[in-house]
Amino acid sequence: MLKHAKTYEVFKTSISMIYASLAFRLSPQNCSFAAQKRYMIKKLYLIVIVSLIAVSASFGQFQQKNLIPDTAGIKPFSGGINGFNTIDIHFNGFAFLDDHEYDALIPLRKTISGTRTEFDLGYNVDTSNHFVVGVNPLHEFGGVPFYVQVNPVAYYSYTGKHWQYNMGEFPRNDLLQYPRALLNDSVQYYRPNVEGALLRNTNKFGYETAWIDWISRQTPTQRNEFMAGELLKFTPNPGHAFYFTHYLLFMHDAGTKSDTAAPIRDQGGFQMRLGLDYSHRTIFDSLKFEAGYMFTEYRIRSMFSWKTSEGFVASVYISRKRFAIFDEFYKGQANYLNFADPFYSKTIYNRMDIMYNAFIGKHLTGQFFMGLHQSPSHLTDSEPGFRVVYDIGRKVIAKFKDDN
Repeated sequence: MLKHAKTYEVFKTSISMIYASLAFRLSPQNCSFAAQKRYMIKKLYLIVIVSLIAVSASFGQFQQKNLIPDTAGIKPFSGGINGFNTIDIHFNGFAFLDDHEYDALIPLRKTISGTRTEFDLGYNVDTSNHFVVGVNPLHEFGGVPFYVQVNPVAYYSYTGKHWQYNMGEFPRNDLLQYPRALLNDSVQYYRPNVEGALLRNTNKFGYETAWIDWISRQTPTQRNEFMAGELLKFTPNPGHAFYFTHYLLFMHDAGTKSDTAAPIRDQGGFQMRLGLDYSHRTIFDSLKFEAGYMFTEYRIRSMFSWKTSEGFVASVYISRKRFAIFDEFYKGQANYLNFADPFYSKTIYNRMDIMYNAFIGKHLTGQFFMGLHQSPSHLTDSEPGFRVVYDIGRKVIAKFKDDN
């Protein structure tokens, strides 16, 4: 405990000094915007470096005794019971109020609010093979008609000890956790499902997931669009803090059947990150640091070949009890991905999310959050909001013998 206390004091003192200095140096009366920009880069780099050194100094020799493989994203099914097939129900959803107060991106300044509810029935052949059918409708507050969008849920799922395979229209939620620089988190509001296939392997070293998602099927009026990608987390020495992640995303956008001359667009992105995870090893419930490299490419086949953007990414996540802070930073060239957070079209950008879980129940969580955005000439953009998430899990409602 003494070691934990000393680590915390070093960490707290370092961060406090950095932020105090940063706030003073970046005030408009003390320097020009160019100086603000240079100082923001240096201080944010310094935050990551000092944080890693402070924590690593005390926990470099720590080993986690009880290793639990990372199986995040594999949703449990009820499965067969003593040779019986089962039918279960599942109900979940969330309500959200997300206010984008962006002076840096005036066309995107809006309030996103509404409720998503998913209800489905599952038929479990055995503990590994499952069929699920349901709906996931969206109501936007004040919107007409009441349900402005209804997404079907219909898929087959195989869940083994190390493998998961989904085919159909299935929820993306925990299965595809991408950085905002590649896939914006607002995709959960309007595109909650993957319409395609996903293959995932999980073991004691981490997990790897490959997937493809059809956004639009080509018709005389609709374009041909799909996304595909792969993501991986690898812990070379299970039980230790160090890990490696990468994320790959590709998108193809072709014309309609009636417009064969329409330009064909391709775009994609890649991130590679090195991380340290000290969750439950300090006074914090979660304490994670990541830093790495990012590049994106895009082209219009009839006009120009691949154009590439590169940059540096870093993030820090800290949580204790009901409070959490997530800070992410980007410095590099402008990026242009359709489904990415538009702030990454800036050459330098920092975002800090401050979160508070107002109430936590068995199947219900309510969270207030405040996003603080800093980009060139706009250091005070904000994104306040509130979300409620509920999930009753899968409940068996019937079981019966297989005639075969």
